[in-house]
Amino acid sequence: MELLVGGTILGALTYAYSSLKRTIPEGAHACSPFYPEKYVGKWYEIARLDFYYERDMNNVSAEYTLNKDGTISVINSGYNYVEKKRESVNGKALFVHGSDEAMLKVSFFGPFYAGYNVIAIDPDYKYALVAGRSLDYLWILSRETSIPDHIKKQYLELAESIGYNTSKLIWTEHDNINNKKD
Repeated sequence: MELLVGGTILGALTYAYSSLKRTIPEGAHACSPFYPEKYVGKWYEIARLDFYYERDMNNVSAEYTLNKDGTISVINSGYNYVEKKRESVNGKALFVHGSDEAMLKVSFFGPFYAGYNVIAIDPDYKYALVAGRSLDYLWILSRETSIPDHIKKQYLELAESIGYNTSKLIWTEHDNINNKKD
């Protein structure tokens, strides 16, 4: 019995460890080739699947800066409309396989990393679809506070083909963006 319990615990720990190492959902593919120098700059969140760190946020944006060591600095910010205050967090992104593939892992809390995978991007790097490590994390980003309907439709269809439930997306409001410090 002890052997069975020990084996079960070991199996559960192995599964948990392997799922933590996963950086992209099954069926999703990171864009390659990828050009980090074209990706850096400011992006506005158009839609996201809800999760704890962005709950009650609108006017959400991210600023990416390419560092000399090949990592990417990240500043995520938004307006918490419940607490009525602007919030931001700094992080760092690392390429998983190399800078020519848009499979990254990002950390905002020390040694803990999460998947950040650009799975669709237009040729001009104006619109992006970003997947997290599982089907619980998805973002649609734009260089502007809106996105054309045909791009939105294309990204929603791709996300659904991977298994995302796009009916759960939160469509980020960008109101009074100039009155709130970014």
